[in-house]
Amino acid sequence: MFKYSIMKTAHKTIEYQTKGLFDFIDITDEVKTFLKESEIKNGLINIQTLHTTVGLILNENEPLLIEDIKAHLERIAPTTLKYNHDDFGRRTVNICDDECINGHSHCKAIHLPVNLTLNLINGEIQLGQWQRILFVELDKARKRKVQIQIMGE
Repeated sequence: MFKYSIMKTAHKTIEYQTKGLFDFIDITDEVKTFLKESEIKNGLINIQTLHTTVGLILNENEPLLIEDIKAHLERIAPTTLKYNHDDFGRRTVNICDDECINGHSHCKAIHLPVNLTLNLINGEIQLGQWQRILFVELDKARKRKVQIQIMGE
């Protein structure tokens, strides 16, 4: 036998000013505060960035681990490497007036998710003991947005 209920939704956009490449911002507490304000107890929460050079990860916010993650991403897509994306003489699309050299940022970003979907049970985000929601800047300092959508009852 199924129990049916009316689903509610809540939405919020949060803006952050990042400090530049490899700025890790712990957004867990802000997400939890919004969940409490929503009064939704059971369902799902989706956190999504609106950018192509940002990632969201669920991991420990431990300084030495953060250094390891930075080093890992730098090995995968070194900042000093030459990227076709940065050749403005050849590139013909998606170029704006303040375009920056950031091919490395895009290549790092494809290794991190742009959204996280987490379970909500009895008003709590289901996180492991050390899990935190981390927003990871992979490009230059600027304003960034994260959208949070909560769905449930």
